[in-house]
Amino acid sequence: MTPGMQPDPGLIFNELRAYERSAALKGAIDLELFTHIDDGATTPAQIAAKAKASERGVRILCDFLTVGGHLTKSGGAYSLSPNSKLFLSKKSPAYLGSISDFLAGDHQRNAIWQVEKAVRNGGAVSDEALAPDHPMWAQFAQAMAPMMRAFAGAAIPHVVSGNAPMKILDIAAGHGVWGITALQQNPSAEVTGQDWPTVLEVAKENAQQAGVAGRYHTLAGSAFDVDFGTGWDVILEPNFAHHVNQADNTKLFRKIHAALKPGGRIAIIEFVPNDDRVSPTMAANFALTMLTATPEGDVYTFAEYKKMLEEAGFHDIQLVELTPMPQRLIIGVA
Repeated sequence: MTPGMQPDPGLIFNELRAYERSAALKGAIDLELFTHIDDGATTPAQIAAKAKASERGVRILCDFLTVGGHLTKSGGAYSLSPNSKLFLSKKSPAYLGSISDFLAGDHQRNAIWQVEKAVRNGGAVSDEALAPDHPMWAQFAQAMAPMMRAFAGAAIPHVVSGNAPMKILDIAAGHGVWGITALQQNPSAEVTGQDWPTVLEVAKENAQQAGVAGRYHTLAGSAFDVDFGTGWDVILEPNFAHHVNQADNTKLFRKIHAALKPGGRIAIIEFVPNDDRVSPTMAANFALTMLTATPEGDVYTFAEYKKMLEEAGFHDIQLVELTPMPQRLIIGVA
């Protein structure tokens, strides 16, 4: 036992019921409770009227959210925490509520409850989600775009800047946010987003809304199979490497290296744990997500990325911190 630590059965109890926090937060987002409170409804009766819900149910849920730090309570009235006001009220331009549709959606919930089977199997018990027509990918693109804008805003300026013409490929583009951010960063850049056809429809819609559709192009198909062509200045590979094993990553990195012009750069944005693989928390914990959701996916340390990239022909490989964002940027030169 660690010195100073006392046995605590409550820790076990709370961990085994931790799913209640996810369920409560998603339920509150679906009910738009945070928006209603931001609109001035502060008592259970007022919130219930706006949410078309029971007063008793609203009281119990709001008390639970108060204990969790999402609300504050004074007398019988509730207020938003600064975090909830910024990210969970639809009145805020930084609203992130849509991510609950993916992060707490059926596929993610069903996968994580298969931990025992995944550990015995060494990976997900089913690989159906990796199929190109699986609806999860379009759902991911639609739900996660708001959060990814902040991540992209932190990462893209490290590899895209100025006004000089640039040719950029965005692998597994999803929502298209990474490439769209590059276009906003450099008004002379051209971006091609690669992904499955149904997912690219979401990316094209986001490019249209961002006013950059004329410089946003698409390449449909698997990153392992489609022809990338050559002459790219930058190839973005955000949040893709964690889906596959190291051998497949090295294979894809070789393909990317061949597609870049001499001196071109690969930009990998990922959850990258420290060498101890238990810190920082979000990066370390994401390995379990990959264990239960993919056949062979994982999170990789910078040392592992450096080895894979060097084997693929890259040099001058560097790790860039994106604090306070939980992901890191890895840059390699072809």
